[in-house]
Amino acid sequence: MVTKEDWLDAGLKVLAGEGSPALTIERLTTELGLSKGSYYHHFKGTGGFRTALLEHFESQFTTRLIDTVERRPEADAATKLTKLLDLVLADSDSVQLEIAVRAWSLQDPEARLAQERVDRTRTAYLQELCRGISSVKEPDQLARLLYLILIGAEQVVPPMKGAELRALYATTLTLATGEPFLT
Repeated sequence: MVTKEDWLDAGLKVLAGEGSPALTIERLTTELGLSKGSYYHHFKGTGGFRTALLEHFESQFTTRLIDTVERRPEADAATKLTKLLDLVLADSDSVQLEIAVRAWSLQDPEARLAQERVDRTRTAYLQELCRGISSVKEPDQLARLLYLILIGAEQVVPPMKGAELRALYATTLTLATGEPFLT
């Protein structure tokens, strides 16, 4: 039995590989080898699917990561930031998806609102972590810089790989804190 989450995961795969124009009922039913009836069992048309897909993206690639880091609420901010960066850098498969969602947000108002919400949530969490590191003089600016490094690393062609990005983060954090970071 295919679940709603199976449909959404298939949608993320199609979105990452082919972009938002490929998010058609026909493409998704082909991807899963199912009928349109199964699709309509879970979603009220394309609009309902796209709304659910954006929510699923936010849940899997923002909320889940923050929740994973916060499983250790006693950890200090630097440890949490390191854990977050480890999670982000470990998921190299998400780069194409992040690019596809950002491109979709330039063409679709609902996708734009979702992307804005994701960006705000991610930046706010980074700001919270950076504020908790006493050696950081401009925590809000550092948080924005860390996030912009990630977005830029995804957008350059070819995208920056994990090890190179990790080194860039280590340098940035060492410069911001005056202490070795991410060693």
